[in-house]
Amino acid sequence: MTALTYTVFTDPASVEASAAGRRSKSTGTVYLVITNTARRTDWSRIEVKVPVGDGVGDLTPKLPEMKGKYTDNRWGTQASTQEVKVDPQRDTNVFEVTPKSGGAASFKPGDYLVLTMENVTIAATAGPAVLTVREKTEDDDGEHTRYTSVALVKTAPREIPAPRDFHPDKGMVGAGENLALSWEGSPEFDYKILFPGGQKDISSDGRTWTPPDAPKRATTYTLVATDPVTQKQHFLTTTVQVRFPVLETLTATTAIDTPWVQGAADGKRGRVTFTSTGVEIFGNSGGQGTVTADRADLNGVNTGWVQGRSADDGKIMFPKDGLDVRQGSGAWGTVHADRADLNGINTEWVQGRRSDDGWIGFSKEGLDVRKGAGKSWGSVFADRADLNGVNTEWVQGRSADDGKIMFPKDGLDVRNGSGAWGTMHADKADLNGINTEWVQGRSADDGWITFPVEGLKVHRKDDSHLTHLDVGYATHDIVKTRIVRGLNDDDGWISFRREGLNIRREGGMERGTLFAAKTELKG
Repeated sequence: MTALTYTVFTDPASVEASAAGRRSKSTGTVYLVITNTARRTDWSRIEVKVPVGDGVGDLTPKLPEMKGKYTDNRWGTQASTQEVKVDPQRDTNVFEVTPKSGGAASFKPGDYLVLTMENVTIAATAGPAVLTVREKTEDDDGEHTRYTSVALVKTAPREIPAPRDFHPDKGMVGAGENLALSWEGSPEFDYKILFPGGQKDISSDGRTWTPPDAPKRATTYTLVATDPVTQKQHFLTTTVQVRFPVLETLTATTAIDTPWVQGAADGKRGRVTFTSTGVEIFGNSGGQGTVTADRADLNGVNTGWVQGRSADDGKIMFPKDGLDVRQGSGAWGTVHADRADLNGINTEWVQGRRSDDGWIGFSKEGLDVRKGAGKSWGSVFADRADLNGVNTEWVQGRSADDGKIMFPKDGLDVRNGSGAWGTMHADKADLNGINTEWVQGRSADDGWITFPVEGLKVHRKDDSHLTHLDVGYATHDIVKTRIVRGLNDDDGWISFRREGLNIRREGGMERGTLFAAKTELKG
């Protein structure tokens, strides 16, 4: 049991405010009165927890500010009032109340403390909102921490009676005829009317509305009434029929039943009539009409012929044995196409579009390629030919002076354009053998190799001197040479005399030095 007594109440005039006959959310001032009805007590801290939210047990959806005053009643004299310190606790919905001077202050019997929360938005859901309190006090029995709870009852806002009788002044209108919609309902609602393509907010003072545009086809209007306090909505609908509706499009999910369909514009009153076998097309005069379309997707067409739009256009006729393509005069015509996909073609020849273009004849032996004029053999031009074999006397480049390959009985001859022996250029040649008199580098002054009977000779660009052979590694059974020298001209060198081995230094005849880890000599 606490040493102090707690009572909570609100200002009755502010529980439900009214402005020009329109309701608003309930706001008010909440007071928490703390009194001492027993013996003298010192107090140091009072903590008040406010339930925040929109639920049944919540006082307000948003924590307000709180302030407080302590009154010393002073029986028989003028009461004295002073403010107390009220601090909201960070990230909580708890207020901490302490004496203005800090520390502990006396709370004598009959004195009272009033905590005030102004402009509190009361949670809309009816029910008790309970404030919980923790107090820190001290009396002759020592220091105490005590808890208590105090309740405030919220009442639900008064519900506005639902609107009714939403209706048009006429159930069917003609094209362009004005229309008025009306209903009965409280002015405390927020009204709007929904219609195809838009909506319109309606003043609460009126109960009627005329659409700015008369309906062109059957149109449904929806009245939406919203309670500004509870946000509860009511919906009423009404549909207006149009005697001669105008439709941009017509979509039927099941079917349309009608004996005929006719055009509406003057001079364009062709008619489609539905018979037992299908449809019939009639023109303005009532005779058989013409179907004009960009495309026709049909399972079949039965007709004697098909012709272009003009009388002299080509014509396709359908005899029993297939298809005839005729000119406008009736003579055999020409088929023009970008592509023909056929199982077979029986024809004597095929030619290009011009009379001097090449042509292909179909002989019994196979295929003949001819020039446009006469029967001279023609040329085949292709990016690639994939053949099992080619029988030809020679193959040459595209120009008359290009190299030529000829096919004698003993193999292959490479010639230049004049007929002399030519040069074969390749990145790599993989051959079983090469018979040649010499091999040289790519430039005319490069070294070259000849193949005498004795073996191999390496020459400089002229035929009078042997040259150097530079190799990274060489394996030979016998190497015949006069001298061996290092890579540089001033390196030491070894000469081979009849008597044995001479070691010389640099470019002269001075004897050089033999460097070795070990040398075994007979003398």
